[in-house]
Amino acid sequence: MSHLDRIAALLVKAERSDNVHEAEAYLAKAQALATQASVDLAVARALTARREAREQPVSVTITIGERGKRANTHLVSLFVVVGQCNSLQIDIAHNSTYVIAYGMPSDIELVEALFGSLATQMTASATSWLAIGEWRGDTYISRDGWRKEHTAQTARAAFYRAFIDRIGDRLQEAREEVLAEAERQRVEIPAEVSGSKAVATTGALVLRGKEAEVRAFYRQSSSARGRWSGYSGGVSRRGGSASRAGRDAAARARLTSAKGISGKGPGLSA
Repeated sequence: MSHLDRIAALLVKAERSDNVHEAEAYLAKAQALATQASVDLAVARALTARREAREQPVSVTITIGERGKRANTHLVSLFVVVGQCNSLQIDIAHNSTYVIAYGMPSDIELVEALFGSLATQMTASATSWLAIGEWRGDTYISRDGWRKEHTAQTARAAFYRAFIDRIGDRLQEAREEVLAEAERQRVEIPAEVSGSKAVATTGALVLRGKEAEVRAFYRQSSSARGRWSGYSGGVSRRGGSASRAGRDAAARARLTSAKGISGKGPGLSA
């Protein structure tokens, strides 16, 4: 069974669970499997370093959304959070319509699967929550420090920002747990020269070596200049009930099997 299949099978249970803590545990385990896949692949690459067929870093352009869509910046932020937890380097178009992911093909595939699922869940849960109308009459703190009444647009933005922040925390926690375990795993790299000794190392060191290779590939391949400005709206991270709802939705978030990203992205609303 492939790592993606294992992730999907694990989270079928999460899909059927109404328990927030269970859903959070399943997402953490799914991210742990994704990170472990990266560790395993890194070890495999180190063990077969002299083979021509070993995995090499690549760059892949991934469409986020049509020009002018307000949700693009949120979607890019979500992709970056998932990508950084899975050993990718990322360039972002100045208008947030696409990203370029740099990394091992297997890592990029895992990130696309996680990102596609979470992006769909984020917009669906936000749309459902907005329809209830709890945001009406609620207030948020703007970036300039003023308390303002929510509109549907600002409530959605606050929901998205909180969702992404919470997902990032959960994925990072799961990654750190796996890396701690990898630190204890002993790995032997076969000698390249006949008669010499194999090199003992840890899974974590092998993974860091792979990530260094990806960074070197990124420096050679990327032509990006400047910095991505990100979300520029007025909603701070104190978004009232919308922020609370976004965090709760992220705690319930689950993963599904890998799906390709269409030319228009996962369909986030404005």
